[in-house]
Amino acid sequence: MTLPTLTLQPGQMALGDLRAVWQQAMHVQLAPEAQAGIAASAAAIHAIVQKGDAAYGINTGFGKLARTRIPDEQLETLQRNLILSHSVGTGEPMSDATVRLVMLMKAASLARGHSGVRPVVIDTLLALLNAGISPLIPVKGSVGASGDLAPLSHMTLALMGEGDVFVQGRRVPAADALKHAGIAPLVLAAKEGLALINGTQVSTALALHGLFMAERLLEAGTVIGALCVDAAKGSDAPFDPRIHTARGQPGQIAVAAATRALLAGSQIRLSHLDNDERVQDPYSLRCQPQVMGACRDLISNAARTLLIEANAVTDNPLVFTDTNEVISGGNFHAEPVAFAADTLALAIAEIGAISERRIALLIDSTLSGLPPFLVDNPGLNSGFMIAHVTAAALASENKSHAHPASVDSLPTSANQEDHVSMATFAGRRLDEMARNTATILGIEWLAAAQGVDFHRPLATSPRLARTHAALRERVPFYAQDRLFAPDIEAALQLVLQGEAGAGQQDLCAAIWATP
Repeated sequence: MTLPTLTLQPGQMALGDLRAVWQQAMHVQLAPEAQAGIAASAAAIHAIVQKGDAAYGINTGFGKLARTRIPDEQLETLQRNLILSHSVGTGEPMSDATVRLVMLMKAASLARGHSGVRPVVIDTLLALLNAGISPLIPVKGSVGASGDLAPLSHMTLALMGEGDVFVQGRRVPAADALKHAGIAPLVLAAKEGLALINGTQVSTALALHGLFMAERLLEAGTVIGALCVDAAKGSDAPFDPRIHTARGQPGQIAVAAATRALLAGSQIRLSHLDNDERVQDPYSLRCQPQVMGACRDLISNAARTLLIEANAVTDNPLVFTDTNEVISGGNFHAEPVAFAADTLALAIAEIGAISERRIALLIDSTLSGLPPFLVDNPGLNSGFMIAHVTAAALASENKSHAHPASVDSLPTSANQEDHVSMATFAGRRLDEMARNTATILGIEWLAAAQGVDFHRPLATSPRLARTHAALRERVPFYAQDRLFAPDIEAALQLVLQGEAGAGQQDLCAAIWATP
């Protein structure tokens, strides 16, 4: 199978490039113009070694051991020992999609020409990526400062032909996978091990995974939320553009516009346009632009931060060939990533929270006007009663997960690294949160479709009819109690795959457009 090709322009990756690599394996090639900077940076490190001056991470120990000078003949051993001793990750392996992002961003960072690595280091990284060899990287073990040391060490093990990797879903020894692919194991030279494991690429990859999931959830929540308005015979007046222009929040304006378009042409809405006894709908219906719009703005802000970080040089020390200086700093501290991940957690939790409230509204006949628990012959049938309980349980879990990780810190390395970001956990928990919210949205989709069906022969809008039909292709009307879990799983998978917005791509794109 021929893979699509991405030309890597260090420092110039777009969010679309990152999203593409997250979605599928790609053939990545380095832009030729990056080679000169890489070579000059490597030459600067070679010159330092030849001169014999002490330079952190090049011919010294690491962290608290930075004052220990290492003889030149032991520099390769120093780098190898660094990787072996730092490969202390634990937990489940990261997904192939996340590992692809890690490898892409590490290659992009090193190719900026400030890390002092030889071209062969970047070539080997890209060779594994292009061969579909995914290093086994345990998901736990980094505090998001001094770089994602443990997880990036596990990545580097694979480059050296050590440890295990995944190839087409099978776990195999790295040495065997490299041999089969015709890739020579990497022997690390001065500073190269440190350059590979210093950096925020794992934290950023985990946060990017959460970002891309959050984008799908926001789109799904907007579409399903509009379907819920129609199912509950809600008003479209709260989405009047004048209301939202008067406030001026860009996300709110965008979500309101999308919701108006989704509801346009609904026969259900026309049926209660006049003489409706209800003066105002509950907040979960009429305040969707205010809530979902705020979530959209948080997601957009996080995207800007993470794109900058994906293009950044975040190892240490850095080489500046224009002045022939090697300067130690702290770009490996992942505080920006931690903050971005924490705000994504807030958005993901709130998308689920307001969805759970809409489910509660639909099953309550006094509020929705629909049959109790959305089923005929209630009592004999329990309908959506306990499906809502599942949604409530997951919404509650997300509230705990949404506590900011970035406010925590534990000193490490004998107090040399005395403030850390916890960005890796901040990014890691987003996957579980996103799956929780996707499940809540899936249940709401089932409930809203059920409500719309009860209004027949009145039809929902043409746009929302597509969303209704997409679900009904997988899940039939809930006429009486049946095994419910498969229905929820089917709806969950549709949300995760982005199918809730199927046929609404123009509206979804407009939500994210910069005003």
